[in-house]
Amino acid sequence: MSHVQHSPSRPDLGGIHLIPADAAQTDAARQQLQDFLARSRLRDITICTDLDGAAPGCRASLAPAFAAQHLPDHDTTGLAQSLGLDSGADEGALEREILLAMLGSPVPFPFPSVPELESAVRIRRRIVQAARKTALAFDTEHAERPEGYWTYDEERGFTILPGRSLIEGLRRATQPEASGQLYAFSCYRATEYVTVLGIAQELEEANPALARDLQRQWETRAVMSGRFHDTFLHEYGSLAEPLPQRFYVPGDRLWFRNPDSASSDVEGYEGSWVFYLGGGLFNNFWERDQPFTLTSKCVEIHHWQHALRADARGKGYIDEDRVKTLVRQTLADPDATAAVLARMMRIRDPQGVYEEGGCIDATRERVRWVTPGHSDISLPDFPSPAPTGVA
Repeated sequence: MSHVQHSPSRPDLGGIHLIPADAAQTDAARQQLQDFLARSRLRDITICTDLDGAAPGCRASLAPAFAAQHLPDHDTTGLAQSLGLDSGADEGALEREILLAMLGSPVPFPFPSVPELESAVRIRRRIVQAARKTALAFDTEHAERPEGYWTYDEERGFTILPGRSLIEGLRRATQPEASGQLYAFSCYRATEYVTVLGIAQELEEANPALARDLQRQWETRAVMSGRFHDTFLHEYGSLAEPLPQRFYVPGDRLWFRNPDSASSDVEGYEGSWVFYLGGGLFNNFWERDQPFTLTSKCVEIHHWQHALRADARGKGYIDEDRVKTLVRQTLADPDATAAVLARMMRIRDPQGVYEEGGCIDATRERVRWVTPGHSDISLPDFPSPAPTGVA
């Protein structure tokens, strides 16, 4: 599927863009970006050019031969294996995979400065590390948090108790090693907690003032759902110009849609919110030691429709044991797997439509800027000054 964002006639669209406040800083920005790539041992496989047009700035992207060999058609799911990166165990390898995927992106990742880029990479790395440790108890009707750190109010949601660390509270809510037990809440809410944890950890070093405001925000009122997205995240890609189906950057928050109308009516099975971990894997909140591949995730969601049942009250539910059996059978049969992927690997239909689309979303989500003077995170109850630089 071809889109304008892939067109060779639009060379300024993809990769990492460094956009200073004015054109006079372009030369300095280019040098800073080149120095960063050299420190990251990526200078020899990248190309740096100035952006066309009136906007100041420069762009770094992967050399075409390298991209064709290791990210064919922007497929990042085999990148770590192609380069022998152990991004599951090595922090440096994970950050390298993050940068390579961003440099090979068909759409731009804009930053006002190199420190902002460095923060973005560290946030993604921290999100991945936290997502790997996160495990939840499956319960679509109840929610709970560790006592001694959290309190609940209908108007404010779950808030952190004054004097308690937000970072520690998030760890205890999501990581069994920190709390000694599993807590029940949705995968969507879990992605919010993991994202905030990654942001909060970075802010302690990169922007202590915003870190204090973030702590105060969660002591005052939780930021959830649509407001959470608007406050902390940028969505990239669109249904009009979808991202390639196999393009993911470690630390991306994303949604796999259930394309079956009937089973998607069951609470908790409308789709699946996950993070891309790198190495071709997506986290599994319910069995964290069994992360999904793109294939296994598509096959799992495909079989939800075949495990739809009704309880004694007529309420629909999904028989998870049946799903696991069907997934094993399908994955053991290459022809059956190929048939499932032929449907599920399509870009999803628009909201409310259940026709020929698959489970792959057109977009991904990335964290906003966080450094002083550039941060575009405006907390609902503790708004920050307007950022300088690129919108």
